[in-house]
Amino acid sequence: MTINCKGQLIDLTLPKVMGILNVTPDSFFDGGKYKDESAILKQVETMLSHGATFIDVGGYSSKPGAANVTETEELKRVLPVVELILKHFPETLISIDTFRSEVAKHSIEIGGALINDISAGKLDHNMLTTIGKLSVPYIMMHMRGNPKTMQQQTQYNDLVKEVISYFAERIAAAHAQKINDIIIDAGFGFAKTLEQNYTLLNNLELLKTLEKPMLVGVSRKSMIYKTLNTSSKHALNGTTALHMVALQKGAKILRVHDVKEAVECVTLYNQLNTN
Repeated sequence: MTINCKGQLIDLTLPKVMGILNVTPDSFFDGGKYKDESAILKQVETMLSHGATFIDVGGYSSKPGAANVTETEELKRVLPVVELILKHFPETLISIDTFRSEVAKHSIEIGGALINDISAGKLDHNMLTTIGKLSVPYIMMHMRGNPKTMQQQTQYNDLVKEVISYFAERIAAAHAQKINDIIIDAGFGFAKTLEQNYTLLNNLELLKTLEKPMLVGVSRKSMIYKTLNTSSKHALNGTTALHMVALQKGAKILRVHDVKEAVECVTLYNQLNTN
């Protein structure tokens, strides 16, 4: 199970960790934290030294009810950060967290390695065509609506079956554009209630029928801190607990704020599975 990132084959047989770098002022956990070059480089260096395989750069907050960001503003936030990281850490595999094809295109042209799209191509009809032309790995997430409207769209007859059906359709659309390296993300917290998030996690292994590597993003999310009656700041222990569950159910990439702890979780999971 490999994906091709800039000519480098990444083997996902052993799970990998993707470190989150939000360059937005309003992200739910670390909004506004990485505003200047030194803070950005320090965080990237820390995540890489702790074992991150990918760094995920996002310039548009996708938390529920997030404010709209223009394409121009998103480009202004993302492109200089990609260039900065690659100037200092040229081997870094940068994932671009965007649902806009122009942001994807420009980011890959300056050295980005893969695209992480919360909308699976549904919010920009040019996205799949663009990814096909760029020939880069594509992470597609399950969501309904957009970040402003998604939490009003949580009615499902059969959540897991509908998520699988959604991916089957989006994977077929991606294959039609000659996109080969596809990763699926069940979209915890996106158009799902707290209870639905746990239903999905509890049945995550059923998504293996799609025969695509799975990314899981639960890091410090409200499904954890609301259940524990705490805050995102104090949700690391809960995050780690659910990371192990996700790995046991087939996750191949953990998208996280705390790389060191996630890598330790993967190491223990691997040890469990060698005995």
